Parts: sequence; structure tokens; C-alpha cells
Amino acid sequence: MDNKTETLEDFYRKKLDWMPDNLQQDIGHFNVFRMQDIIRPNAAPVKYSRRAFYKISLSRGHNIIHYADKSLEISGSTLLFFNPHVPYTIQCMQPNDTGYFCIFKEAFFTEKIRGSVSDFPMFTPGGKPAYVLDDARDKQIAEIFEKMVAEINSDYVYKYDLLRNYVTEIIHYALKMEPAGTIYQHPDAKSRITSVFTELLERQFPIESPEQRFTLRSANDFAKELAVHVNHLNRAIKETTGKTTTAHIVERLASEAKALLRHTNWNISEISYCLGFEEPAHFNNFFKKHVALTPSAFRAI
Repeated sequence: MDNKTETLEDFYRKKLDWMPDNLQQDIGHFNVFRMQDIIRPNAAPVKYSRRAFYKISLSRGHNIIHYADKSLEISGSTLLFFNPHVPYTIQCMQPNDTGYFCIFKEAFFTEKIRGSVSDFPMFTPGGKPAYVLDDARDKQIAEIFEKMVAEINSDYVYKYDLLRNYVTEIIHYALKMEPAGTIYQHPDAKSRITSVFTELLERQFPIESPEQRFTLRSANDFAKELAVHVNHLNRAIKETTGKTTTAHIVERLASEAKALLRHTNWNISEISYCLGFEEPAHFNNFFKKHVALTPSAFRAI
């Protein structure tokens, strides 16, 4: 994993060799591109890292998306959503430069919509980042992106309001492709506790340097942070998700361990330390128990 989060400045320097005049203004920043206008031949592979901005992409062709600790192979037209909290990279297997993408900072939405763009299911921790499109849906999404391209180059005084609407339209288009049960959130106390627990758990990731430490490691740690009794926390999470608090922590810890072994060159001791293990042997035992391989064997695959 690249330890450095890619900023908007990094993006513009690497991709375009120019910098927008308004980049330093606190307006949330928004831009949209056709793939054909930005893809460079013989460009270096994009590093696996976090970005300091959101990205929505209409991708075509054959690609492998490395996202968090998962790898997703996609072929054909796919709508992709990436957020600043999860590292990713796109491995191009068969190039196709006919797609589009837009990038924006959270402040682009914050004062104009209710809540935050990070509340949309595809941008939440564990959210679904990829939506496969058939020809008809590909055409509809491409038309919205073309409207964005035309609008951002216009002199219309309210163009950013219109662009915000186009982005929201794409988000809702993807949400309507999801079964209702997948995106419904129960508005009860147990669900709220589970939601805050999940946010606290995910906020500790990704681990971006060997000096960073995973500190909330037990149900008791989270209960203290949430100011609730540990039994109440355990009961709420079990009834809401069907899994114990410990199971969630262990699964997320194992997931991050696999990502660090796969995408960094840190040694086992460094990974062990930043994941909160006092001794590498403890990490080795944990990983072997939950992944059925030693860390070294997993890294060698």
C-alpha cells in the first residue's frame, strides 16, 4: 500500500500536468473527465492507496479492482464508487478509454444536501462499490456524464448546482439497482448502536504506516467509547447483525492484515505491531487461526 494519501494536487500533476485555479478554494472541488482525454500511453500503474476525494467512474473493458482487502474482476460496463476512507487501485487488463469519471470533495455536497454524501450506502464502510450495467443502463449513465462535461465547460452561473444534481442522479440510479432490503436501515436504538460501532471500527482503518496502531480491539473497548454496558452492546450487535461484537472485530482485523500483507512491503513484525499485537507470534497464531495460513505463506501466494 502507498503510505501517502493521493491529494487532488497529486492527481492533477500526475494526470494532467496542470492545476485548476480554484483548487485551493474551500468550495468542495468538482471535476469531470472523459477517459480518452486523460489516459496516457505507457503511464505507470496507479498505486494502491487512499485518495483525499470521492470518485464515481463509468468503466468499460476488462479490469481488476483492488478495493480494501478484496479484488473484483469486472468485464464490460460498470459503475464504480470510491470514497476517501478505503484504499483502491484499478488494474487494467484490457484497455477501454471510452468511459468517464468525476471527482469531488465532500464539501461539494455538505451545504447543499441533507446529511453527507458519505451517508449514501455505496460510500459507507463495507458498501458495494461496483454496479454492472447492461447496454441500456450504460447509455443512460453515459448521457448524464456527457451533460456534466458540457455543463462544467459552460458559463452558466448556477452550473455547480446542476452538476451536483447530476451526481446525485447517478447515485440514486445505482441505489435503485439494489434490492430494497440491502439498503434499508432500521431506525431503532439497536441499529443506531450497531451503526456507530461499525463507524468506530472502520475509522481505525486503513492502517497507513507501521507507526499507526489499532487500539479499539475488544468489545469492552468499544463499550467504553460508546458509554454503554458491554452486555448491551453485545446484545444490540448480535440481534442486529447475527454476529457477535468480537466476530466483527476479528473479521475486520483479519481483513486489514490480509490487505497489509498483500499491498505493503512491511515486515511481519511491523504489521503485527500496528495491528495491536504485542508479539509477532501472537499475530502469527491469530492469522493462522482465522485465515488457515501463516502470514508468510499468505504473502507468498
